[in-house]
Amino acid sequence: MINPNAQINDTNLLLEQTFNGKQAAIWTALPGIIKSFDPQAMTCEVQPAVTGRIRDADGTIKQVNLPLLLDCPVVFPHAGACSLTFPIKEGDECLVVFSSRGIDFWWQNGGIQPPPEPRMHDLSDGFVIPGPYSQPKKIANVSTESVQLRSNDHEAFLEINPTTHNIKVQTTANLNATVGGDSTVQVTGNVTIKAASVTIDSPNTHITGTLQVDKLITAQQGVTSTGGSGVQVTGPITSTGDIKAGSISLQQHTHSGVQPGGGDTGQPK
Repeated sequence: MINPNAQINDTNLLLEQTFNGKQAAIWTALPGIIKSFDPQAMTCEVQPAVTGRIRDADGTIKQVNLPLLLDCPVVFPHAGACSLTFPIKEGDECLVVFSSRGIDFWWQNGGIQPPPEPRMHDLSDGFVIPGPYSQPKKIANVSTESVQLRSNDHEAFLEINPTTHNIKVQTTANLNATVGGDSTVQVTGNVTIKAASVTIDSPNTHITGTLQVDKLITAQQGVTSTGGSGVQVTGPITSTGDIKAGSISLQQHTHSGVQPGGGDTGQPK
């Protein structure tokens, strides 16, 4: 049905059409799909995930893809000389936020720069924020109690609980840490390590307190004790090398006051 107001000079209708036309040219934010990521320039090419509308010559309205957004700077959280980055891949979903003024000179030079031209809210001035999820790509097992840095499949994650202050690291693969310089790990409570096996690859290991071992100790090059808190062992000790207590060698020590002959000495006391 034809709107009768369209047949007369309706000021309100004209104003509404004018405002709608102006609003249609203002771009604020759109969901998008990453087409490519340049880790050197820190920019993305993005296909807007909402279509635009065009009118054919016969008046028919068609839905068409918006143009590919080029050289969109990526917004990774960063401040105080620290950054949190993500390995952006083709097909990742994102939110593109459009600047109210042109960003070309700022992007090239940083600092405070003039706009390159009078354009405003333009498709060529988008920033990419990785993160939004459409329903088909949403992740599962989202924690409602802790903050997590995680893989989407939840096979690996690091979490901090703001209530208990517990920190948890979990992975189904390997956990590796490389540290340079002198490092200190300070724990005020007890620590329990559960593993199928533990290897300490170090040319020098210094233990300042008592070392208690409940099962077998095997040493390939020998065991030396200089006293102090000592080593407490409730199981047997096996060594392919010498064992020393202070300056006394288990392999080389001798007993005084013993007459030569075929007899044996008594048990150690």
